Amino acid sequence: MWNVVRSAVPVLLLSALCAACGAHKGAAGSAAGGRKVLNLYIWSDYLAPDTISNFEKQTGIKVNIAYYDTNETLETKLLAGSSGFDVVVPTSSYFERQIKAGVYLRLDKSKLPNSKYMDPKLMARVAAFDPGNAHGVIYMWGTNGIGYNEKMITALMPDAPLDSWRLVFDPAVASKIAKCGISVLDSPAEMMRGVLNYLGRDPNSQKEGDLVAAQAVLMKIRPYIRNINSSEYIQALANGDLCVAVGYNGDVMQARDRAREAHNGIDIRYVVPQEGSILWFDMLAIPKDAPDPDSAYAFINYLMTPKVVAAISNYKRYANANAAAAPYVLADVKSDPGIYPTAAQVHDLAIQLADTPEHTRELTRAWERFKTGQ
Repeated sequence: MWNVVRSAVPVLLLSALCAACGAHKGAAGSAAGGRKVLNLYIWSDYLAPDTISNFEKQTGIKVNIAYYDTNETLETKLLAGSSGFDVVVPTSSYFERQIKAGVYLRLDKSKLPNSKYMDPKLMARVAAFDPGNAHGVIYMWGTNGIGYNEKMITALMPDAPLDSWRLVFDPAVASKIAKCGISVLDSPAEMMRGVLNYLGRDPNSQKEGDLVAAQAVLMKIRPYIRNINSSEYIQALANGDLCVAVGYNGDVMQARDRAREAHNGIDIRYVVPQEGSILWFDMLAIPKDAPDPDSAYAFINYLMTPKVVAAISNYKRYANANAAAAPYVLADVKSDPGIYPTAAQVHDLAIQLADTPEHTRELTRAWERFKTGQ
């Protein structure tokens, strides 16, 4: 995600970041007066309105929050070291290589009693790259796909392929619907995987030839892409400023709900393209150099409280991986396949794996050429 975003609203708040990094001058993890402080670095708009305030009331721990809207931003800070954060929320593929880089604390499960509530099948999926779930627990999970406004699209192209990646990656289609606005994620690894699915290739391929082919697809559609952003598309879809957005399922559901609440006549839908897509997991993890790991454990354990995480799912329209939370998740949320993928989708969709450092460099170069159109 996502995005993550995986959501709309703010970009990285410099003031919040300074507060997060400055809160541990003197005694680590303590604010003025000795109050414990948790420094959280998370995707924009990824909590319920009362998540933090309730945690602060229950524990007496003050929470400072800074936001990011790309995994690359988070990774840069983590790999540089001394980030000043106690809890971060990386997406699974980045989490995998960050574990290999040694940036995370190995979890003391005795300090996370609520981990007993986690869905063992989903935790087993991420254990494929974090053996024994030693470094993280799932926060939210979902799919990448396409959010779209059928009315706006069919007014320009009555036979538009609404269930296919062709809607975005086929220039013959994109050129016809560009007038109503196409947006893609500012996430090279995720976007390239979408293109590889469209081409019928392994979405996790590290082959140079596959990257070249995917870049060629992107360059052909570049003239028809209005926005390259991982958060702004939510409100843009809801307002009717876009008709197509490659995005995260929960974000698109938020756009749909905002449009309904506004009674503006806009109907937003979400689809996992027929060619396939990826299944993502956002993880809760503690950097190895966290100023206050005890507060980090308290916060992660709190987020694994069934009613707490259910409230976040109900508000943000993202699936959680807490089996005991199901009774508290609204019926219209847990029954919506756009939020909770079907069992068949969970089985069939690929998990995004980590790219090699060499492939990442080439991917980044290819993406910058796409963004600049050169």
